[in-house]
Amino acid sequence: MSTSSSQSPGASRPFLGILLLILATFLFSSHDAFSKYLSGFYPVLLVVWARYVVHTLLMAGIFLPRSGLRVLRTRKPLLQTVRALCLLGTSFFFVTGLQYIPLAEATAVNFLTPLLVTALSVPLLGERVSLGQWLAVSLGFVGVLIIVHPGGELFTPAILLPFGSALCFCFYQLLTRKVSEFDSATTSNFFAGLLNTVLVSVLVPFFWEWPTPMHALLMLALGTCGMCAHLLLTQAFRHSAPALLAPFSYCQIIFAGLLGFLVFGHMPEHSTLIGILVICLSGIAAAWLQRRK
Repeated sequence: MSTSSSQSPGASRPFLGILLLILATFLFSSHDAFSKYLSGFYPVLLVVWARYVVHTLLMAGIFLPRSGLRVLRTRKPLLQTVRALCLLGTSFFFVTGLQYIPLAEATAVNFLTPLLVTALSVPLLGERVSLGQWLAVSLGFVGVLIIVHPGGELFTPAILLPFGSALCFCFYQLLTRKVSEFDSATTSNFFAGLLNTVLVSVLVPFFWEWPTPMHALLMLALGTCGMCAHLLLTQAFRHSAPALLAPFSYCQIIFAGLLGFLVFGHMPEHSTLIGILVICLSGIAAAWLQRRK
């Protein structure tokens, strides 16, 4: 799933920023499709480990030659550690959920994150939220209820897994706001990737299964998609304002639906499509209201 970022002062090429963001959402959706496919053959922990190892090695190859080990120096190690654990929780909840929930539906529920950030920023960050923003948050939850309506195929406890992923990602984004006051985005991302790689590497021997050559290539593609998506996302916010890009981030749900149909043969129900549309509209409304404020 995509993350929020801050706009570069020199942002002045909005169409390039939109194109880069759409490419990033496609790569995020591809990353999730790889995760769903591989988790059907291997333990979730092994899939998550492959994602973090490849991601961290690519980051090391890009940033260590330029910045050296000082890229890991943080002024808030405890906050960075909790932030990294939230990201790890997001990965485990979401990939586990993909074993039971179709790709588009899981992605849509995970897109409750911006709404949860809006709601929890009041008690945790002391921010003020308007009545319109509260209505947008409420509308987002109505969208989830439409997706998981009683009697529907998604009305199972498994739907709590992508919701848990959204909640963890919400805390991850809130902590990202806090640590951005002290550390650079590169330090925060590298610290989280390296710490999670080490933590999962300690556990992965107990779940190890040798992947086939084809699956090993897919694991490499999994981490590469995640890393390239984050780089494209960063560049997108250098060229366009966050408020302009926010609606286009929901392209990830569209790509997830297409990949879910093409790769896994899943066609969402009509009620699910309505729920996804409601979540998208609520998120766009929340972003527009935030821009006005």
